[in-house]
Amino acid sequence: MKKLENRTVFITGGLSGIGKACAIAAAKEGANLAIADLKSDDVTAAMDEIKKENPKAIFIECDVSVFAQTQAAIEKTISTFGSLDVALNDAGIGGKPNKIGDMTEKDWTDVIGINLTGVFNCMKHELTQMAKQKKGVIINISSILGKVGFATSAHYVAAKHGVIGLTETAALEYATEGIRVNAICPGFIDTPLLTKGHINSHADVKKHIIDLHPMKRLGKAQEIANAFIFLACDETAFMSGSSIVIDGGYLAQ
Repeated sequence: MKKLENRTVFITGGLSGIGKACAIAAAKEGANLAIADLKSDDVTAAMDEIKKENPKAIFIECDVSVFAQTQAAIEKTISTFGSLDVALNDAGIGGKPNKIGDMTEKDWTDVIGINLTGVFNCMKHELTQMAKQKKGVIINISSILGKVGFATSAHYVAAKHGVIGLTETAALEYATEGIRVNAICPGFIDTPLLTKGHINSHADVKKHIIDLHPMKRLGKAQEIANAFIFLACDETAFMSGSSIVIDGGYLAQ
């Protein structure tokens, strides 16, 4: 029996990076998948890759910063598969780096809107459905920057700290309703997010980021997907309100 056989898994940001790696891992474990993301050129290729492991997968266009769109995405998931067993809230952006005093209001609100409000929007509807079912698992993607500061990234740091706060609070509120809520805090992972943040295009910047990790390498999306499956399945039935750090030793320094 596969670990997620016939369970419905809802993933935001599932077309690329960590989200796609988690989607493929869940598909291999037998899950029905609802992938919620912004529509892009990656849709067909990404969905084909996921469906290769399990054809029971749908794409739902969704901007997680818009409350009504997250509600519609969850409703579409339920109408298609009949339940919501596992939710991975992964959608996020890096944002434009700047000191707080030089950061524009838009720089701030764009990142908070997706990385924090977006997680709340999804959790609101996920928890409502799971409470009806009296069971469910929610996994939020935070970051090592949800644990410490990082110069020029106040918006991202604040959002990821907030995700851990949401995770711990929801775990307390729903502990007796059969719902577990945990977070994963990755270090810097080699995904398209680094490319968008212009890290991969500057060798000196990339080396600096790599050197921040005692293992002297970036993480791999599959390494985060392994933790996702661990948290999603019944092997961790007594685990809630926790944040798993996967960071190559970054926070041990």
